[in-house]
Amino acid sequence: MENKTQVLKPIKFSPKIGRDFNSTLKKRVRAYFKDNNISKYANANMKIKTIFMITLYLTPYFLMLTGVVTNIWLIAACWAVMGLGIAGIGLSIMHDANHGAYSKNENVNYIIGRIVNLVGGYAPTWKIQHNILHHTYTNIHGYDEDVSPAVSLLRFSPADKHIPIHRFQFIYAWFFYSLMTVMWMTTKDFQQLFRYKKMGLTKTESANFGKLLFELVTSKLIFYVYVIIIPILVLDIPWWATLGFVLMMQLIAGFILAIVFQPAHVVPETNFPVPEKDLTIENNWAIHQLETTSNFAPKSTILYWLVGGLNYQVEHHLFPNICHVHYKKLSKIVKATAEEFSVPYHSEPTFFSALRSHGKMLKQLGVAPKAEATS
Repeated sequence: MENKTQVLKPIKFSPKIGRDFNSTLKKRVRAYFKDNNISKYANANMKIKTIFMITLYLTPYFLMLTGVVTNIWLIAACWAVMGLGIAGIGLSIMHDANHGAYSKNENVNYIIGRIVNLVGGYAPTWKIQHNILHHTYTNIHGYDEDVSPAVSLLRFSPADKHIPIHRFQFIYAWFFYSLMTVMWMTTKDFQQLFRYKKMGLTKTESANFGKLLFELVTSKLIFYVYVIIIPILVLDIPWWATLGFVLMMQLIAGFILAIVFQPAHVVPETNFPVPEKDLTIENNWAIHQLETTSNFAPKSTILYWLVGGLNYQVEHHLFPNICHVHYKKLSKIVKATAEEFSVPYHSEPTFFSALRSHGKMLKQLGVAPKAEATS
């Protein structure tokens, strides 16, 4: 991509390389659902989780506003729990819905996907960044915005420009991760919406840009009113304390979201492919996903439930339109097929080992490339 403000020039993946692997894997996954007579969409467990995560977010809010909780320390705890709720909604609910994986009914996916607006984000821009750019062009610098951060203090790809302060990013990056949802609720969605319009990507959500802008402004106003204005007016605590608690809520949510997503792609084992001059990748798209993605903690049932199956990132990237409740079973099929075709299948044994690998990668990327170091 020549410039982020120009129309996106798509990258082409090889239709021949790895074709047998791709077709075999898809055939086996289809057979799994057919042979077991189950739907690829949400099951009862997913619906229970949906109720739980929304309740986790809304209950503390109403406990504060109705005067059930009045002690300032308990109010602080309520905002902290709401931060956990935001992360749970982001990882476990709206994520599947915005991939069209929650229900075969698109109206259901639309409504549940728009829950992200309720917690300060904006579904259309999230879908463009995540579904189109990240999932299609995983780990390709200049296309995948997850490895092309707007903040120059962070370097997530070997193709990104190196500056001296990057050698300390393995220390300070964790703080910036906390700012993820703070940016959501303030400037990021507006910047993305206008940038994606220039890139020709907003048409994937609506041909009417004015409609998208109106929805964005309206959703932000609703969020600010119920999260900031109403609590300031109702809660018997200083206004600045409420602002501080709202910030704390967002920092908690942002940090959790970041430490779940980052170890899935920015680790030493994953690749960061560079397109040829004609914007082609000499690889099959499915194999590309396996080479740029890593699982973690596959044996942790609790983590699997809490993070919306995103510890199985490989399965998610291969089958984003399948609800995450099925990833654990699908992982056995994917891993066996990958081994059969000698395709890499990256996986860290625990969540903490994944975080350690990510920290190691941050440190590696903080070192100046040899050409720069010797110049």
